[in-house]
Amino acid sequence: MRLLRATVFLALFVPFVAHAQKPWPIRAVIVVTFEIGNDTGDAPGEFQFWVEREHLDQTIAFPGGPAGPDGTAHPLRTNKDHTILGMVSGTTLVNATASMMALGLDPRFDLTHAYFLINGIAGIDPHIASIGSAAWARYVIGDVAREIDPREAPKDWPYGIFPTGAKRPNPPTLEDAVWHRSNLFTLNQSLVQWAYDQTRSLELPDDPTVAAFRAQYTQTPAAQRPPFVLLGDTFASDYYWHGTIMTKYAEDWVRLWTSGRGVFATTEMEDSGFLNAIERLDDMHRVDRNRVLVLRTGSNYSMERPGHDAVESVSAPYIGKNLALESAYLVGSTVLHNLVNNWATTRDHIPGD
Repeated sequence: MRLLRATVFLALFVPFVAHAQKPWPIRAVIVVTFEIGNDTGDAPGEFQFWVEREHLDQTIAFPGGPAGPDGTAHPLRTNKDHTILGMVSGTTLVNATASMMALGLDPRFDLTHAYFLINGIAGIDPHIASIGSAAWARYVIGDVAREIDPREAPKDWPYGIFPTGAKRPNPPTLEDAVWHRSNLFTLNQSLVQWAYDQTRSLELPDDPTVAAFRAQYTQTPAAQRPPFVLLGDTFASDYYWHGTIMTKYAEDWVRLWTSGRGVFATTEMEDSGFLNAIERLDDMHRVDRNRVLVLRTGSNYSMERPGHDAVESVSAPYIGKNLALESAYLVGSTVLHNLVNNWATTRDHIPGD
């Protein structure tokens, strides 16, 4: 009987002690979507450079994270001071949303003053920038829409996708305001501008093979430029879309949802999920939505080269993946170091405000 009572006591008491520990006051959270193989020492995904170069040597079990090939959840990582936290969310909107909510509700971390750097590679619009370029987003746009097969659409329609509540693509106004909550996320414009100003003059890495590929985009001068830092917005969709027509759709879609203020630059599959979770966590006073930055770097173009077709293009390997990973770390870490190393100021005052 005594043994039974002791077992019951420990079962009740140990969780209480664990939750009673003071949570770590995190300064910055690095959010990426995937890693290839191990976190260190092999072919890099979005996480590896951050782990190795920021010395995120300590792993932390993360039951709410995405399951890896072996079925176990990918752990979080932190540095020895427990000031920087790194998370692999898993790809697509559902993984991004679930992982961010799990992190934000984790009692082990105080994220109320943490800056979130959502950082990863993306398709990039050749009308706006080049492979290897880094785009700071002012707006994150979602993909909630109506769609009919374009073969069944009126002949004057540019494509078969249009807003919920509308009757055709590119309506003059958006009438169904409820969908704005999942299709338009506006970041802290002052913080984004500050991050851009810190990095706009950086010389980004380049590669001769990628440069030769860029040169084939003869009809889009921006695509031929060496990599550079820009302000450009991101469109998150669970559709892995590609091609000239779909790029025109993304350009129109971003312009429509931002009332002409946004410019489509990158395409990915997670960021509206991250932002949706962050807004809810902000309402719960777990995080501060004004401390979020989204940086995407171009690993491939969102449309095919002149003289080639979209099917060939969408199936091709990412010729600029490693270049984009290097740019993501260089540009992102420049801002991260500024935020973390000046904590006496940045803890209570958001730069740019």
